[in-house]
Amino acid sequence: MSDSLVVCEVDPELQEKLRKFRFRKETDNAAIIMKVDKDRQLVVLEEEFQNISPEELKMELPERQPRFVVYSYKYVHADGRVSYPLCFIFSSPVGCKPEQQMMYAGSKNRLVQTAELTKVFEIRTTDDLTEAWLKEKLSFFR
Repeated sequence: MSDSLVVCEVDPELQEKLRKFRFRKETDNAAIIMKVDKDRQLVVLEEEFQNISPEELKMELPERQPRFVVYSYKYVHADGRVSYPLCFIFSSPVGCKPEQQMMYAGSKNRLVQTAELTKVFEIRTTDDLTEAWLKEKLSFFR
């Protein structure tokens, strides 16, 4: 049932930005932070970052409001190989307003499908977003 629940559509400008982000050639870490525009019932771009570490990204996320993040991360594997996975991170902090959590949770699947992402993670507190946490999550996708 929750797969079919769509509370908010994805802003067409954001869809285009996500498509371009997916095919970027740069090799630094980069992030797109998105939020729900409640009045327009759209997922919209909040901010974009280049050359941002997981710890710096954590500082950009609100502690009491949900956010969606698409993060391009330079991942150095244990054997020395380098890959650039695109990660979808749903920040849904404890203590958010219930209706806000529902709007975000109901919009998450549509956004993941639109962005065509497979590495989908959720954090319940912004403190969870660290390089060690991200590497641990990505190690399951080898």
